[in-house]
Amino acid sequence: MAPLSAVPDGAYSEGRLYARPHPPTAAPTIAPGLHTLVFPNGRETLFFAPERPDPQGAPLLLLLHGACRRDGGAEATALGHAMLRGTFLLAPRARDTSWDLLRGGFGPDLSFIDLLLSWTMQHYAIAPAALAIAGFSDGASYALSVGLANGDLFGDILAFSPGFSRPLRIAGQPRVFIAHGAADAVLPVQRGQQIARDLTAAGYAVAFEQFAGGHTVPPQVAVDALGRLDGMP
Repeated sequence: MAPLSAVPDGAYSEGRLYARPHPPTAAPTIAPGLHTLVFPNGRETLFFAPERPDPQGAPLLLLLHGACRRDGGAEATALGHAMLRGTFLLAPRARDTSWDLLRGGFGPDLSFIDLLLSWTMQHYAIAPAALAIAGFSDGASYALSVGLANGDLFGDILAFSPGFSRPLRIAGQPRVFIAHGAADAVLPVQRGQQIARDLTAAGYAVAFEQFAGGHTVPPQVAVDALGRLDGMP
């Protein structure tokens, strides 16, 4: 695949994304279906394009894995949802074992995500009110931090077993769904509970779901979370 344009990492130090939905300016270059896109610099993303996306604008889900690319089972459920609902799915791979914010600050991973969003919006009609960001474990912490800083882009944040929320700035008022296992031995459930309380106190619409398992994403929990996206305005 052709390389994406380079963007200085320093432009992303505050956690802001610059891609915004707009009428496509180029025809799609990739067949519908599931693909693993590999770029010349070694960066990768899972990309799903629906067979017949809404020409007026289709939903898009950005899904972020946990440390060492573990997804807790969320990726398979998200793919099923995308196939059923005609949703675009982007599941990029972090440059390191986890996301840049957990390695010193926003930079190369957020830049890569922004370029992927820009590329998708260049080739496909994406509905401005139907973008969501989701993640598991480290990816959930990253999704919260990026989603809250870009709530004018993402209408929903889905966080499965997050460890923290650390936005460097706030924009918009996205809805937030947090799920956490009561027996989580990696990131204790109290972390998710506290994040939910703090965001509720800050005025966000927050739904918190506690389940009986550990550090994973049970299929029904993922289905419940993704089902919230069907009601996006």
